Formats: sequence, structure tokens, C-alpha cells
Amino acid sequence: MLDPVSLTQQLVRLDTRAGNEKSAAALLAPILADAGFSVRSDEPEPGRVNLVARYGSRTPVTLTGHLDTVPADASGWSFDPLSGDIHGGRLRGRGSSDMKAGVACMVAAAAHRVSTHPTDTDVQLVLTFGEETGCEGAARLEGLTPSPVLLVAEPTANKIVLGHKGVLWLRLTAEGRSAHGSRPELGDNALARLAAAAVRIHDHKDWPRSDTHGAATVNVGTFHAGVQPNLVPDHAELMLDIRTIPGFSSDDALLAIERLAGPGTGIERVLDLNGVATDPATALVRDLADALRPAEADGRPEYATYFTDASVLAGKLDARAVVIYGPGDPDQAHVTDETCAVAAIPEAAEAIHRLLASWGEMADSASHSC
Repeated sequence: MLDPVSLTQQLVRLDTRAGNEKSAAALLAPILADAGFSVRSDEPEPGRVNLVARYGSRTPVTLTGHLDTVPADASGWSFDPLSGDIHGGRLRGRGSSDMKAGVACMVAAAAHRVSTHPTDTDVQLVLTFGEETGCEGAARLEGLTPSPVLLVAEPTANKIVLGHKGVLWLRLTAEGRSAHGSRPELGDNALARLAAAAVRIHDHKDWPRSDTHGAATVNVGTFHAGVQPNLVPDHAELMLDIRTIPGFSSDDALLAIERLAGPGTGIERVLDLNGVATDPATALVRDLADALRPAEADGRPEYATYFTDASVLAGKLDARAVVIYGPGDPDQAHVTDETCAVAAIPEAAEAIHRLLASWGEMADSASHSC
């Protein structure tokens, strides 16, 4: 098998912070093509590339991951964010956990399986751009082969995760009246009004909780207002990140924010993605768990706090089961000095390879149970 650790290092050394996923796709496409995959790349915007690779003529299992990472300012890091080196058993760099190690494991496992079992493998790889900014690449994808199972190699520390929260991003605005900074009583300070709303939202703690997905959360993520100190701001804008759960939909969240923000606050939906919840009791999910983690196949199901491309791709694929499984550490996602445990990477690649080896029998059982 292609060394997934080395491939992770190569991916981390490519700068795909908030763009330029084309460089990662250019690295991975030849690997998959040489293994026998039919590979296509879509570039709807310069440098922004989705890569889809398909092998086999029967119903495939679909593996997915994103090629972009969140930004990383080197001035705040203790090492180069594009280092890709190994130190103390950790592979270091932006995207090492979220989620270039997961992408490397999928590609290495799929290429190895196809190369060694060319007549007994059916798999589809979907590698996307712009996941971190709202599943932009996944939303652009067309022509995917329907697939009953979607595996997302996001960071789970090699634990089986059966879904995640939904996400709602809201833009809140306040309008005021400008005046000279020495005569604030003549103006209407939009910044102060919206800041008060932001504090009310931030301080509110009584958000609903789900037995499976945990608590809904709300984060005041950005705030912009004012031009210079001696002007009363006549416009203010903030962005909220809300994570929704079963029983607390995006519509419910919007109503709650409207009440907390108060009258006169403009509210606009920017992103609205459904959560994912796979039933752990189905035979298909038990088979998937047994292939990935035989010793933990009967463990308590877990659900992630973050969102993934599954919010978009599950519907496009008509997937009956979504499994999130990857070597990255979920606590390392988006942090300064991001790292990934080196030992977890080959372990994940072997698990994904076991899944591909078992897929033919699972696919037959899944089709008979429809």
C-alpha cells in the first residue's frame, strides 16, 4: 500500500488554506489514475477543484474528504504551518488532522485495493473544495453514482461517528445614523445597538439538548462596524454560527435569535445545512462498524459537533448510511500548531481497506434489504 503517512506529509506541504485545492488534486489524480480509476476534475473557479474518481461497474461505496483547510497565520505558530514534519510521534501542520490525513488514508487504501483486487472492488472517491466555508464544492457536484454508504474521513481519532449537527450561519445587521464623534447624541450608534444584541446572544445558555447530538450551540464569530473613532457608526454587522440538533431546527434557531436580538435587527440566512443522523441499529451499519473497528462494533454511537460535506452529499448520493471515520484528532481541528498522531494514520488506512474488501458482500445484503 502507498504510505499514507508520506502522502499526508505531501498534502500538508501544499498550501490549500482557503483555496488552491487544485494543487492537492494534481497530486492525487495521477495516483488514482495509475491505479485504474476513471478520474475527472471540475474547476468551476480558478484554483478551486473537485476531484471524482470511480472504479467498478456495480454499486459503489463512496469515500469523501475535502482538500481545503482553514487559514493559518505563521506568526502565531511555533512551527511552519506547511511543515509536514514529524516530531514526537505527531505529524505537524495545517490540515494534518482536518483532514489531509483522512484524505491520504482513503486514497492509499482505495488505490491499493483496486491494484490488488481489480475485479472485486467498487468504490467512488469524492474530494472537494471549499468545505470549510460551507460545503461550496460539494454543492457544485453533479453526476455522482448513487451509493448507499458514504464514509467521510473527517477527524474522529479512528472512532466510528454516525452523524453530526446541522449548521446555520446568520448575518445580523443594525442601521443607525452617523454624526461627529464629539456629538454622539446627534447620531444613532449602530455598533452599540448590535453589540448589546451580541452580548445577549453570547450570554444566553438555555439552548436545547439532544440525547444523541448533545447541545445546540451559538457562537458570535465576527463583528464589523465603524470607519474611524470620530464618527458615530451608522452600520454594524455580525455573523453567528449556530449548530442545530434533532428537535431544534434552523427555523427554531432563527426564531430564538430574533427574540434575543430584539426589534430593528436585520437577520439574513447565509448558510443552512441539515444535520446527519444514521440509525446504529441497521444491519448495514453494524456491518460497516465491524469492518472498520471489529472490537468496537457494538459500542455506543457517537455524533460529531462539526458539520461535513455529508450534509450535501448524502442527498446527492441517496445514501442510506453516513459514517464519519478518520485518523485526525477532532480536538486539533482549526487550532494553532495543529498536529495528527502518526500511528493513527496507517491504522485508518487499514480499516478503510477492510471496508473496501468487505463491500461486495455488504452491497449485496443492502440491495436485498431494500
